[in-house]
Amino acid sequence: MVRRVVGIVMLSVVVAMVGAVALVSCGGTASGELRWRYETGGSVISSPAVVDGVVYVGSWDHYVYALDAASGELRWRYETGNNVISSPAVVDGVVYVGSVDDYVYALDAASGELRWRYETGHGVGSSPAVVDGVVYVGSVDDYVYALDAASGELRWRYETGSSVDSSPAVVDGVVYVGSNDDYVYALDAVSGELRWRYETGDGVGSSPAVVDGVVYVGSGDGYVYAVSTGR
Repeated sequence: MVRRVVGIVMLSVVVAMVGAVALVSCGGTASGELRWRYETGGSVISSPAVVDGVVYVGSWDHYVYALDAASGELRWRYETGNNVISSPAVVDGVVYVGSVDDYVYALDAASGELRWRYETGHGVGSSPAVVDGVVYVGSVDDYVYALDAASGELRWRYETGSSVDSSPAVVDGVVYVGSNDDYVYALDAVSGELRWRYETGDGVGSSPAVVDGVVYVGSGDGYVYAVSTGR
């Protein structure tokens, strides 16, 4: 269901809710008022990406959705084989997203047509990072993958000691990502070779933020870590 509330809006925010995607005003005279909401067929854990007036988001109903950012109207939806908790990355007219059906998908941003898909060994809840023509993403099969953004061909993969729910951050030629084996990894973006790894006290499902030579990340051990990149 799509619903609009008319008001004067200076700034808006897209919110993912249980079974719905909503646009809520957060500035001007209509602050906090609902602009529209769109009902999917399942919980919405995926975080929306908003590019060129379109909201892209996944749902537990197995679909990836493209919604008009102004009205909430459906542009298209694409059915995968399982829950979509991964958050889409939209680059150069292509939507990259993972699914619990084990695949990483590349969809045409305008039409929703499949460009390619790549099968990993288990579900993909990690959210892709797309840098310099390469898609970096983790899988529950314990691997971090680097895929060619145009073709979906495997560039490299790196095996960690457990599932990779963390979403990679790619900075200055290095892929930073956590694993549920308790480690934070720094991998060469071109070759996939290990630069270093840092052991925390529990699984790392948190997604790293990298600023001014420092990797900031959380762990299941209750700590937030600041680790030097070594650069």
